[in-house]
Amino acid sequence: MNSDDDPDDELLARVFLTRVIEPGDEVGGRWVRELGAVEVARVLREGGAQLAGVTDKRWAGLRARAQAAEPRWDLGVARDAGVRFVSPGDAEWPGQLDDLGDARPLGLWVRGRPSLRIWALRSVAVVGARACTEYGAHMAVTLAAGLAERGWVVVSGGAYGVDGAAHRGALGAGGATVAVLACGVDRPYPRGHTELITRIAEQGLVIGELPPGDHPTPSRFVLRNRVIAALTRGTVVVEAAYRSGSLVTARAAQRLGRFTMGVPGPATSGLSAGVHELLRADAVLVTDAADVVELVGDMGELAPDRRGPVLPRDLLEPGARRALAALPARRAAAADEIARGAQTTEDDAIARLYELRALGYVERHGDGWKLTRQAMISVRDGRRGC
Repeated sequence: MNSDDDPDDELLARVFLTRVIEPGDEVGGRWVRELGAVEVARVLREGGAQLAGVTDKRWAGLRARAQAAEPRWDLGVARDAGVRFVSPGDAEWPGQLDDLGDARPLGLWVRGRPSLRIWALRSVAVVGARACTEYGAHMAVTLAAGLAERGWVVVSGGAYGVDGAAHRGALGAGGATVAVLACGVDRPYPRGHTELITRIAEQGLVIGELPPGDHPTPSRFVLRNRVIAALTRGTVVVEAAYRSGSLVTARAAQRLGRFTMGVPGPATSGLSAGVHELLRADAVLVTDAADVVELVGDMGELAPDRRGPVLPRDLLEPGARRALAALPARRAAAADEIARGAQTTEDDAIARLYELRALGYVERHGDGWKLTRQAMISVRDGRRGC
């Protein structure tokens, strides 16, 4: 905004431009960056020299849209629907969206009470196939619920399949979720998710770039995904075929330096093929919310160690475990041989062997030491776990 521009003029200009310029239009974004939203809106509305970077046909189309735009009417409709408009520079604007450069949204229409900026600071995207399997829906619900329980905001696109499952998982856990739509936020899409999106607006946030009443198109769905990627700390993909909008989100996250994660599926599932392709590249394999939080969270938010069952020998002191491991499986051995295997002194090895004998792991055989039957079972179980 230029220093001479009135804040209300800036707001009206940006609302006007959301009706004229398509989401993610980098040429329009460059105009706004170089000239300011107020001047770009004036040129499009009143005419004048054609701005650089578009054909005559494209310019004519933008001018036609401009003649039909009524920003004050849009703001009134939004206000009646409980929707506000958040612009770059506002206190509620999430600064991470600025990473999109000239593809940054001109502004966002926001439905719901919480602060978008605050919620976005600790958010994760969970996206995936619309026609997901029962496994995909289960994983999305479980992941989202686990993230919500850990205080993370779950962001998705409000679509059928994985998106809807992720939103429901977060809501079911009493947590926070944000739906990013490719249409006006006052007109939920898909229609079958009207109840879900209404619930999200009541408990969380519904946001989008398009003005009230505007409809989705295939290109708008694709461009919407860059907002999901930029808004969040990382993106988790749960089921995605090779050609999937979810992969667009994941690759946008990678370009923006966000974390990219994938939940593996059956090797034979075409709906997991795209996820597996991500995992073969730079994505990180995750299986639950703890894995996700360990990657995207702050220092100290670590996932628990993945372990098999604890065996009795796991509770031994390290020196005693080394001595036990140095004993041959089928014969007795002298203390000096055991000491060499345990990489310690003979005196230390003998002390450890007496400890092990008291615990029932070894027994004396003349001048040597031998594993008891109990110890043989413990060693065999440990090897089977490997």
